[in-house]
Amino acid sequence: MSLPAKVRIVEVGPRDGLQNEPGLVSLADKLALIEALAETGLRRIEAGAFVSPRWVPQMADSEAVFAALAPREGVTYSALVPNLQGLQRAQQAGVKSIAVFGAASESFSRRNINCSIAESLERFRPVVEAATQAGLHVRGYVSCALGCPYEGAIAPQAVVDISRAMAQMGCAEIAVSDTIGVGTPLQAKNVTARVADAIGLDRVAIHFHDTYGQALANILACLELGVATIDSAVAGLGGCPYAKGATGNVASEDVVYMLHGMGIDTGVDIAKLAAAGALISAALNKPTSSRVARART
Repeated sequence: MSLPAKVRIVEVGPRDGLQNEPGLVSLADKLALIEALAETGLRRIEAGAFVSPRWVPQMADSEAVFAALAPREGVTYSALVPNLQGLQRAQQAGVKSIAVFGAASESFSRRNINCSIAESLERFRPVVEAATQAGLHVRGYVSCALGCPYEGAIAPQAVVDISRAMAQMGCAEIAVSDTIGVGTPLQAKNVTARVADAIGLDRVAIHFHDTYGQALANILACLELGVATIDSAVAGLGGCPYAKGATGNVASEDVVYMLHGMGIDTGVDIAKLAAAGALISAALNKPTSSRVARART
């Protein structure tokens, strides 16, 4: 077992966490959350998405979000982009780091972005190429890596194939994503290990939802491989609009508490992180999903 000495937390609450909220979150509340998160020591924060407001109305104000964010030394604010139009909007907003998304499930790909896996790769190939040429950092999400709401089990090789394709076209980082939170530890470890073998461990991130309460166990299993980039969302925000029953991302507070208890450095102040979670939970008028935050209060 080779645990990393330091782990990079990618905070996805302001984008992946908020995008599925039923009521529109105000610009002021979004900015307050992002600024609070930046105060915690987090260095990578996914702040918005340049997608069609028709499909994801919660992200319609992403230009305004990025326009209002003051630059911070060492902090990167990233955005999800689905196509060249989204990339152009992101660049005009001054975004320096983007993410594209594909799926390891044909059914999910067709229902989510209305095309096959192969077609999705061809769609975002020019996005990745243009972003890379412009000097932007590009990450690729591989959705449904551990299970699909329509197909059920997903072949590990399908995850490897799309991860390799995304890496070859220029994605600097691939996030193995359990979009509906059904994975279990040995499965998560096996799939992630195979992806690491295909593209290199240093390019692998993990993005686990906690629908079945397995996310921390799955993260621990992948830490044993040496994975050192972990996605999470403050207060356990999130869900997936295209995956019925999927609950939020694993809570950032819970991940940081576990890592610190294992002697792994994150650079994150957990008290400030819990305060950021309390801030957005109050704005949304709902309790936090973080067990650590609940225990601390």
